[in-house]
Amino acid sequence: MALVTMKSLLEKAKQGHYAVGAFNACNLENAICVFESARQTQSPVIIQLHGSEVIYSKGQPLIDAIISLGDQYREIDYAIHLDHGESFAEATKCVRLGFSSVMYDGSSLPFEENVAITKQVVEMAHAVGVTVEGELGAIGNTEFGESNGPATLTDPAEAKEFCERTGIDCLAASFGTAHGLYKSDPKLDFDRVAALSELTGLPIVMHGGTGVPEADIKKAISLGVAKINFSTILRKSFLDDMKEYLNQNPDDLMVMDIFNAGNKGMIKAIVNAINMCGSNNKM
Repeated sequence: MALVTMKSLLEKAKQGHYAVGAFNACNLENAICVFESARQTQSPVIIQLHGSEVIYSKGQPLIDAIISLGDQYREIDYAIHLDHGESFAEATKCVRLGFSSVMYDGSSLPFEENVAITKQVVEMAHAVGVTVEGELGAIGNTEFGESNGPATLTDPAEAKEFCERTGIDCLAASFGTAHGLYKSDPKLDFDRVAALSELTGLPIVMHGGTGVPEADIKKAISLGVAKINFSTILRKSFLDDMKEYLNQNPDDLMVMDIFNAGNKGMIKAIVNAINMCGSNNKM
């Protein structure tokens, strides 16, 4: 089927008690790694770009390349998703570029303002069949020392109201994970995950999948998490393998060889994430 809406992927995942991995890609090399990993594992995947990655890649050329690649991996269902969209204008731009899903992150705004803008994004995106992910609660960032204290975690009752009033298709929630590399294992609030899933009835999204123990990932999936984001581990694995190759081959000036070494590391990381999500052999 190739390019599909993220909603269709997550509905199948929730029913099948697995999660779909969402992998950030800022260039063609990254996208190839995601597709190749999906083929090896026969898994659906979500290729996502943060707004900064859209700018870096010049937007349309990379989206066109991803869709062209998808034609070569026709057995794989995939979505193209905007990660942490910062405005209605950015979400609209990405819909026009060909994204099949967008996220609007108004989590730093007052509740009513977050509801109002998210609802606008939903109305715009749903009019053309595009999935919308919304966020409520503050997901931390280990790279900047942000933690997830009780005040930043998503309140299930508030999440129910947020989802009902906005009409989003899936909810990014804060329940103990953070972006970046953890210094110690994160402490996930599984009771909160269960309550969020039960009250909203929507697929729950886990941001900050890098470094979350496999047992915790599987438990979160069993409680309603259907999408898990991975980014930091992909970049780290790519750079680690590329650096090792350069150390062993300091005179190699073939960029293809150097990038290919990094690609192998990234593919290993993606395959591992897919297996933890339980989406392998779901095509």
